[in-house]
Amino acid sequence: MTALDGLTVLDFSRFLPGAYFGWLAGDMGADVIRIEHPRELAKAKAMFGSAADENAEVLRRARPTHTRNKRSLLLNPGHPQAAPVLHALVARADVLLEDYRPGVMAAMGLGYEALAAINPRLIYCSVSFAGQTGPLASRAGHDPAALAVAGALSRLNGTPEPTLPGAQVADVLAGAHASIAVLAALQARHASGKGQHVDVAMTDAAMPLLMVALGRAEDPSGIGFPDGAWHPKGGVWRCADGEWLCTTDMEPRYWARFCEAMGRPDYAARQFDTAAHPAMRDDLATLFATQPRAYWLGLFEAADTQAMPVLTPGEALRHPHAQARDMHVRLPTSAGTVEQIGTPFRLSDNPPVPPRPAPLPGADNAAILTELGFDVAALEAAGVFSSEQGAHR
Repeated sequence: MTALDGLTVLDFSRFLPGAYFGWLAGDMGADVIRIEHPRELAKAKAMFGSAADENAEVLRRARPTHTRNKRSLLLNPGHPQAAPVLHALVARADVLLEDYRPGVMAAMGLGYEALAAINPRLIYCSVSFAGQTGPLASRAGHDPAALAVAGALSRLNGTPEPTLPGAQVADVLAGAHASIAVLAALQARHASGKGQHVDVAMTDAAMPLLMVALGRAEDPSGIGFPDGAWHPKGGVWRCADGEWLCTTDMEPRYWARFCEAMGRPDYAARQFDTAAHPAMRDDLATLFATQPRAYWLGLFEAADTQAMPVLTPGEALRHPHAQARDMHVRLPTSAGTVEQIGTPFRLSDNPPVPPRPAPLPGADNAAILTELGFDVAALEAAGVFSSEQGAHR
C-alpha cells in the first residue's frame, strides 16, 4: 500500500511551485489528474517552441521531474460544457492545486467558495507570486522577483552585488511549503471533516532563507548586502585541474583539522582574526591551485573535515551517492530514456510508486471521462477540448 493511496488531486498548475505537491503526491501513490488547458499549451508552445515530431514531444514532456506520475485531462475550463465535468471531478477530489493570479480561477467559476459548496472537504491550494491578500497580491512575477521582495536575493551570492540565481530557489521553496501546508490541511480535515483554502505565496516561502541572518541581528534594519569578505567558516576553491571544491569547516575543531591538513596549523588560532583573513585566504587559494581536486578530497576525507566537490547538475545526478539514495531516476518512455530526480525523502514502510512518464496532452481523457460517466465523443463534438471558448488571463 502506498502512503497516499486513495487520495485524488486535481492539478491545474502550470509552473513548478504549483506542480510540486502533485509530483510528490503522484510519487506517493495518489491519483493526480493534470488539467491541461489548451490555451496554456498554446502559450507554452509560443514561449518555448514545439517539438519537431511526436517522439520529441514525448521526451520534452517527460523530462521535467514534476510532470511524472500524473494523468492528463485536456479540457478548456472556460467552456460552458466543461463545468459538469469539472464539478464531477471536484466532488470526488481531496486536493485542488492552482497557480493562477488571484481571481482568475473564480472568474472561470472555479474559485474556492464555489467549489467548496460542491465539496466541503476539498483542500484548495493556491500558489501565487505574492499570495491572495496584501498590496502585492495582484502582481505577477517569477522566482528571482520573489527572492528580491523577500529580502533573499540581496544575500544569496554572498557578495555586495546581487545577481540572478542559477537555480529555482523560490519555486522549490514555495512548492515544498505548499506540500507541507496541504498535508497539514488534510490532517486538520481528518479531525474536523472540513476542507479549507491554502494560500501559499512565493514571497512568503522565500523569507525563511533569512532566518539565520535575522536570528543574529539586534536590529533587522542593520542587515545589508554581504561585504563579500572571506571568513574561515568555509570556502569554494579552484584546484590545479580547474575543478572546484567546497569546504565548510566552521566549527573550531573542524577548522583545526582543515588547517592541519593544509599544512597551516598556525591558522587554527586565527579563525576569528579578521585582519589576518585576506592574507590567509590568498595563501590557501594558492595552495589549492598546486594539486588537482582528487588529491585534496582524499586528503580531507582522511582528515575527516567537511569538503565536497562542486558538481555540475549532471555529475550530481549520476554521483554514486545519488544512485545509492535512489535520487537518480532513469525513466523509460516510448521515445527513449530520460533522467530525473528521485523522490527527496524516504518512508520506511511506503516507498514511492514506480515512476510513469508524463503522457501527451489528453492521453487519459477517455479513461477519466468514462470513469465519471461522460460521453467523450459528445464533449469532443461540443469543443470542450479546444480553446475556442472561455475567458482566460
